Amino acid sequence: MINLDHIDRRLLAELQAEGRITNVELAQRVGLTAPPCLRRVRSLEEAGIIQGYHADLDASKLGFTITVFALVSLRSQAEEALRAFEEHMKTLPEVRECHMLNGEIDFILKIVSRDLQSFQEFLTGRLTSAPNVDNVKTSLTIRTAKNLPGVPLG
Repeated sequence: MINLDHIDRRLLAELQAEGRITNVELAQRVGLTAPPCLRRVRSLEEAGIIQGYHADLDASKLGFTITVFALVSLRSQAEEALRAFEEHMKTLPEVRECHMLNGEIDFILKIVSRDLQSFQEFLTGRLTSAPNVDNVKTSLTIRTAKNLPGVPLG
C-alpha cells in the first residue's frame, strides 16, 4: 500500500466523485495551486492508484434493461482452467464484471443484456457452453439501491 497524505486522499475523493473536474477547480478544492495539484495527480496516475477516467452511463437509456448476476462453477479449478475462463470472460462484452470467489462457487459475473430473450441467448449460447463450465445459477436484478464506483475515502 502506498503512503498517501491527507491532500492525496482529498484529491482522490474529489476525482472519484467528479472525474471531469478541471485541474484549477480541483486545486482550489484541496487548497493547492494548479501546478503542484497536477504533479500530484500525475504521480497518483503513475503509481497506478488512478487507473482511468470513465463516464457513468445509464444502461437502460442505452437499451440494456437487464442486469443479471451469475454464479459459475467450473469442472476444474486448476490454475490453467481458472485463467482460461477469465480470459474467455474478457472477450464477452455483456460480462461487465468477473470475480473469482473462495468457497463453493468459482466466479460471480455481472452481466448486462438488452432484454430477457437476449440474455437467454447469451446464457445458453455463450456462457453455459463455455469450456470447463459445470454449473451456472443466475439471479435477475430487480432494482439497484446502491451502485458506487471506487472505494470509501472518508
